[in-house]
Amino acid sequence: MNHKIEILTTPSCGNCKVVEVMLDEMNIKYTVIDVTEKPEYLEKYPIFTAPGIVIDDKLVFTGIPKKHELLEKLST
Repeated sequence: MNHKIEILTTPSCGNCKVVEVMLDEMNIKYTVIDVTEKPEYLEKYPIFTAPGIVIDDKLVFTGIPKKHELLEKLST
């Protein structure tokens, strides 16, 4: 099942890299959005902690999700 996945990041976000590596290891495609360059994303998804993980245009996680939680969301 193909989901549209976007990772909302900031330039100094170490946790964002952790999520990117996790998705890479699972062979899941995603788009990285730097919210400092695209502030309209913050209006749509008001995150206070990066990363924000948007799946199919819904903010599903903020921060680092557990791998099984992420897989669970992507398998539905």
